[in-house]
Amino acid sequence: MEKQSEKFLQGRRVYLRPYRPEDLDFFYEGLYIFEARELTGLKRVYNKEFMADYLGKIAKDESRIFLVIVDNETNELIGDVELNYIDLLNRTSYIRIQISNSDYLSKGYGTEAMRLLLDYGFGVYNLHRIELEVYSYNARAIRAYEKLGFKQEGIKRESIYYNHKFHDTIIMGMLKSEFQRVHNIEGDLE
Repeated sequence: MEKQSEKFLQGRRVYLRPYRPEDLDFFYEGLYIFEARELTGLKRVYNKEFMADYLGKIAKDESRIFLVIVDNETNELIGDVELNYIDLLNRTSYIRIQISNSDYLSKGYGTEAMRLLLDYGFGVYNLHRIELEVYSYNARAIRAYEKLGFKQEGIKRESIYYNHKFHDTIIMGMLKSEFQRVHNIEGDLE
C-alpha cells in the first residue's frame, strides 16, 4: 500500500508520486511493450542496469519533475509524466507522458495525469508556456492533448523514421492563460 505522504499530486482516479528504485521492473518491462515503443519512437534496446542508472539520474535532476502515475484504487503503476527542460527565467517547459500499462490506454488516465502536472506547472511553478512533441501517427495522443488545451504550433516534416517510413513530428504548446480558460481556473490571466 502507498504511503499518503508519497502522493505528490492527487487526482480523482490517479495520483502522481516520485520514482522509487522498486519501480524499476515496471519501467524496464514497459520498454518491451510494442505499442509503447511505437508511440514513443523508441528504437534502442536497454539493459536493466542502464535503466536503473538512467531513472535514478532523472529522478534527481532538478531541471525536471519526473513522477510515476498510479491508480488510486489499486495502487497499480500506470506510467510516468514529466515536466522537463524547465526554464524558470523564460517560464517555459516541455511535458511528456508515457502509459506503460496497456490496461490503462484510452481510458482517460493519461489525460488526468497530464492535467494534474499542467496545473502544477502553471499554478506552482508559475510557468507561462508548456510545450510537447507528438508523432503524427499518434492520433489518440493528439486528440487528448487538444482536449487538454494544447494547440498545434508547427510541424517538423519527416523528422522520425519508424517502421520503414518517415513521419512528421507535431509541435504543440499551451499558454497559462489558455490552460486557465479551458479548465475554468480563476487567477491571473496572462
